[in-house]
Amino acid sequence: MSQRDWVASAIRKIEADFNRSADTHLIPLALPGYPEIAVYLKDESSHPTGSLKHRLARSLFLYALANGWLREGAPVVEASSGSTAVSEAYFARLLGLPFIAVMPASTSPEKIAAIAFYGGQCHLVDDPGAINATSAQLACERGGHFMDQFTYAERATDWRANNNIAESIFKQMAQEPHPTPEWIVCSPGTGGTSATLGRYVRYRQHPTRILCADPEHSVFFDYYRGALDGCADASLLHHCGSRIEGIGRPRVEPSFIPACVDAMVKVPDALSLAAMRWTSAALGRRVGGSTGTNLIGVLAAAQRMRKAGRAGSIVSILCDAGDRYAHSYYAEDWYGARGIDVVQADAAVAAAVAGAPLPELPQSCQEGRPG
Repeated sequence: MSQRDWVASAIRKIEADFNRSADTHLIPLALPGYPEIAVYLKDESSHPTGSLKHRLARSLFLYALANGWLREGAPVVEASSGSTAVSEAYFARLLGLPFIAVMPASTSPEKIAAIAFYGGQCHLVDDPGAINATSAQLACERGGHFMDQFTYAERATDWRANNNIAESIFKQMAQEPHPTPEWIVCSPGTGGTSATLGRYVRYRQHPTRILCADPEHSVFFDYYRGALDGCADASLLHHCGSRIEGIGRPRVEPSFIPACVDAMVKVPDALSLAAMRWTSAALGRRVGGSTGTNLIGVLAAAQRMRKAGRAGSIVSILCDAGDRYAHSYYAEDWYGARGIDVVQADAAVAAAVAGAPLPELPQSCQEGRPG
C-alpha cells in the first residue's frame, strides 16, 4: 500500500469511528444562590476515552495525517499529563500504530493503566517541564512523529464548525430559556479549547464571553495579565507542574491565545478540589479536578452577572470522570500529605454556591469588555 493510500485508509477509519459516536450531553446544574442564572455542564466524560481530550486527539490525528506526518508502522509520541495520551492511544490503536506517552511521574496510575489498555507505552519523567523535549528526542530516535499537542491544539481543530465543541454547545442550547450563554467557562491545558470557543463566538457574532479558570500552579494567568498590559512574557516558567491534572502548565504554550479569552481567574487548588467534591455530590457521580476549577470560574462569572443585574445562562465543561483519581483527589491521605485544608475549602465553596462571595481571587479581563 502506498503512503497516500495508507493515509486515505487511516482517515476513513477515524471518520467512521466519529460516525459511530453520539454527541456529548449538556447537563443542567442548579446553583441555589443564583436562581436567575441557568448553568449547564458539557459532559465530555461520555466520549469513548472518557474526556474532553478525545476531541483534541481526533483532530490532532487528522491534522497529522493530512500533513503527511504519520507513516504506516511508525510510532506516535506525545507529551501529556494523561487524558490526551489516553485518547491518542485509542486512535493509534485504531490505525495500528505504536504509541508512546511521555508524562510526569506524578500522573495518576488510573490514567497510566488506561493508556496501557489501548496498547500504549508510558515514559515517565520527574520534571514536568521536560516532557516536550523528551518526546521530541524519543520520536527522533525511533523514527516516529511527535504529535505536540501544546503547539498544534489551536491549529488542528476547525473552529468555524464541523461539530466542534463550540458549535455543539450552541446547537444544544437552542431550546433553552437563555439560548445564547452570557459566559462559557473553560480551563486552559493546551489552550486549544479556549481558542476554539473564542474564535467561534466571534465568527458567529455571538455576544458570549469566554472565561478561563487557571489552576494554582500554572503560568497562563500571569501571561494573560501581561498580554493585557502589552508586556506578554512567553518565557514565564513555574517551578512545578499543576496538581490539577490536565490543566495548567509550568510554561507558556503556543496554543494559548490570550486575545481569544475575555477574562481569567486564578483558582487555588483547595477551592478547585472542594468545587469538584460539591459538583460530584450535586450530580451523584464523581468528576475530575479540572471540572472543579471550572465551577469556580462559573461562580466568578455568576457573581459578575449578578453585580451587573443580568440574568442568563453560563456553560462550562465537565472534563472527565473522577474514577481516574481514586488514589488522589478522592483519597483523604492525599490531602494531608500536601497540607490542603479540606474543611475550610468545602465551607467556602458551599457558601459561594449559596450566593456568598467567593474568597478573593486574582482576576483580569479584556479592556473594553467589562464583566
